[in-house]
Amino acid sequence: MRIVVAVIATALCVLPLRAQETASQSSPASAEEVRELRQLVQELQAKVERLEKNAQPPAVQQNASSSGVQAEANAPHDAALQEEKGAQVANPAKPTKPQPFAFADFTWLNGNARTKDVPLDTKFFTPEIRADVDYIYDLNHPKDNTIGGSSEVFRANEFQLTQLGVGGDFHYDNVQARVMTQFGMYSQTTPRNDASPSRGQWNLDNAYRYISEAYGGYHINAMNGINVQAGIFMSYVGLFSYYNFDNWAYQPSYVSSNTPWFFNGMRVQIFPTEHLKIEPWFVNGWQAYGRFNNRPGVGGQILWRPNGWLSILGNQYALGADALGHPGRIRYHTDDSVQVKYYDNPGTFISKAAFSLTGDLGCEHGGGVSCAGNSTQIVNGKKVLLPKQSFIGFMVYNRLWFAKDKYALTLGGGEINNPGRYLVLLPPINGATATSGTPYFTENPGDQYKAWDVSSTLDYMPSQYITFRWEFNHRAANVPYFSGANGITPPGGNTGAPGSFVPNWVPDLRTDENRMNFAVLVKF
Repeated sequence: MRIVVAVIATALCVLPLRAQETASQSSPASAEEVRELRQLVQELQAKVERLEKNAQPPAVQQNASSSGVQAEANAPHDAALQEEKGAQVANPAKPTKPQPFAFADFTWLNGNARTKDVPLDTKFFTPEIRADVDYIYDLNHPKDNTIGGSSEVFRANEFQLTQLGVGGDFHYDNVQARVMTQFGMYSQTTPRNDASPSRGQWNLDNAYRYISEAYGGYHINAMNGINVQAGIFMSYVGLFSYYNFDNWAYQPSYVSSNTPWFFNGMRVQIFPTEHLKIEPWFVNGWQAYGRFNNRPGVGGQILWRPNGWLSILGNQYALGADALGHPGRIRYHTDDSVQVKYYDNPGTFISKAAFSLTGDLGCEHGGGVSCAGNSTQIVNGKKVLLPKQSFIGFMVYNRLWFAKDKYALTLGGGEINNPGRYLVLLPPINGATATSGTPYFTENPGDQYKAWDVSSTLDYMPSQYITFRWEFNHRAANVPYFSGANGITPPGGNTGAPGSFVPNWVPDLRTDENRMNFAVLVKF
């Protein structure tokens, strides 16, 4: 199109000169022909101007009208991403309503990717590649190099690939699909925290091991968009993203680390306005590939962003029977966060500042436990006080960006109290899993667990696609929980069934740990 326009424009520059030469060399009878020729030239020039105006590529036209949208559109795992991507799929050439959460740049949020450009984005596919490599220096120096009690770090004093993800988003004719792989430590550590595959056949933990997200769906052009999606999707519970590149810190506090990273089921994302999302869930259970018993779970999210500096998030979960072998034990949980960007001045040394505050409450009742701990049941004709089974916790983080967002410093931490330990991550003592349990760290009703942590994180971000991260973590608990110098693996390796008792051996568990972390995080 541009070549055709250039040729026509060149011809039009020559035609008026030729017309003048014709007028001077011809008889008066040809003057009328010259005027007609000039009129034709003017009409062609007008057409060329219209062609040049319409020759701008569609992608350029779209970006010109939505310069602040790209940040959110490039964060598929995040709470905001799914909504925007679905809304853009509807009819990108003729948007009839504002895209959800596209009115501002939300890359500052904890849990959101800060990438704003996708080098190879197309109308059909938006690719995504992630790499997460870390080196953890544990001051407890466990001789088996094994770290327990975390869903983000797993090995001490050696380099490890936490995750390699390759995938992206497919979108065409209102149809959606997303897939993201997880190779590396996540492919082993995430499935071991799910006890549901032990019920029934087909090895669900192996079937889903190398997938972090995989779902399909359809976008409905109603209100500001509705997405109906089914498969494995991120849970959003705990504010932090499953992908460390998106977060303000590498090791999140217990409220995030001990709550679900994914759900397997169905969700409907409803956008009444560009500022609000309402998302109900119907899922197999609490971070479960299958069901723990004969009852699924339900839940949902409400996300409200009234402006570019405030985000309010609420996640609710209820009715799931999520304790293996206890069909009468029902779980409830609420997870709520607020994030505020309270300073933004790119021209100064401190270019940006924000904080996040998250609070969680939850409990289980039935099956020999109660939410309040003051109810009773009749056992062998006697009243028995039911142990309290609950969860309460919070975490708070403050982040400062420097030198035009090239550097950032995050300070934060939190605390939990989880009697019954039903959300405490089981240390992998002698190969223990969520299914096997272990006599060395019990999870019986009434077992106490209180813990707290603080962290300091320094980021260097020379490009939007990479982060170099240094972090210090101090974590503590009221009971021995963290790996000590002698480790949590029996001499000679795991012995007997996973998590089983080993004669004449005990794991070295400590009440605190201090770690230093260096990580390289990449996202395209």
